Amino acid sequence: MNSTSIYHRFRDHLDFLEIIPLVMEEIMEYYNYQKLAEHLDNLPGGFPATETGVELRILKRLFTPEEAELAMHLSLISEEPRVIARRAKISREDAAIRLESMAQKGLILREEFPNGPMKYMAAQFVVGIWEYHVNDLDPYLIKDMNEYLPFLTEQAWKIPQMRVIPVGKSIHVENKVLPYEMAEELIRDQKKFGVNPCICRREHTMVGQGCSKPEESCLVFGMGVDYFRRNGVGRVIDLQESLDIVKRANEVGLVLQPSNTKDALFICCCCGCCCQVLKAYKRHPKPVSLVSTPFVAAHNPENCSICGVCVERCQMEAIQLNVDSINLNPDRCIGCGLCVSTCPTDSIRLIRKPEAEQQEVSKDIVQNLIQLGKARGKITTPGLVKMMVKSKVDRLLTIGS
Repeated sequence: MNSTSIYHRFRDHLDFLEIIPLVMEEIMEYYNYQKLAEHLDNLPGGFPATETGVELRILKRLFTPEEAELAMHLSLISEEPRVIARRAKISREDAAIRLESMAQKGLILREEFPNGPMKYMAAQFVVGIWEYHVNDLDPYLIKDMNEYLPFLTEQAWKIPQMRVIPVGKSIHVENKVLPYEMAEELIRDQKKFGVNPCICRREHTMVGQGCSKPEESCLVFGMGVDYFRRNGVGRVIDLQESLDIVKRANEVGLVLQPSNTKDALFICCCCGCCCQVLKAYKRHPKPVSLVSTPFVAAHNPENCSICGVCVERCQMEAIQLNVDSINLNPDRCIGCGLCVSTCPTDSIRLIRKPEAEQQEVSKDIVQNLIQLGKARGKITTPGLVKMMVKSKVDRLLTIGS
């Protein structure tokens, strides 16, 4: 063997050795994103795997490999950085800096306390991480999300995360209406108010598929106001402006969708052309089977002038206009009341559905998340106990250390 061939073989060997660390780095990055996807799928809202791997592309757009690895150490219990630092085997100082940076980027949740340290917890993907990125969308993320969201809602939403409540003018006195079924009552029960841009209308507008409905229309309350304010998303408003926003929603034809809780954390004002939730309902042959709503529309043909206003207002395509009549399909009606509030002849009204046909409304967001997780088989009572015990033990082990 001559010296030239020895040199080439040695050089090829060196090239291979140089490639090994790069390949290993790629494998570890893929592993981190894969494990993060599984971690998010174990949260109540879900993050199911696809055959195309679009969910991993989304995570790579949002998380750095280091952020992906750290996010896996957070749970549904809000904890101080020192606790999470112990699990991640990093310093407290490093944990505090990195966790706050991730909260600022909308990757995890932050909980503020007036006289205590900041605490952090895992954020589910929808409703959650996706909505927190309303201010930093790009066409590539939008493309991936529009591919993934129909799959996510179909596979992971076993019970509703949100519900539909009627616009105020659509409720008649003969209906017994509970406080949590009325937008104004939900709002008046709150102490902190904020309004954010609608991520659905914004992302549709960015790819040339938007509508003329107002973008600034998503109400948020309580701890949600603090989170979005610190992240520079939306703005803090008062009670009256919150009431004005739901009044405007009726005027322009937007469906009111709060969290599926009696103590609402948010109220989204949604259009059927952009809202990913309403679009998921519309794809289903019987949207009423998916929706948490106490009411359904009923039509009185004797009074109807067949003006067609209700057809234009309906976001679920539940009303069809014929030559000499309208046809209302109760299987497609989600009880939003938009057809009722502007009917010039009062020929449409909302009626309360039988109790057996109404979805359960959770007491608060914690109960709602637990029910979501249990419906998907991702949360069990022993699992919750184990999570709480682990958090307690980790807190005790980091006291004074």
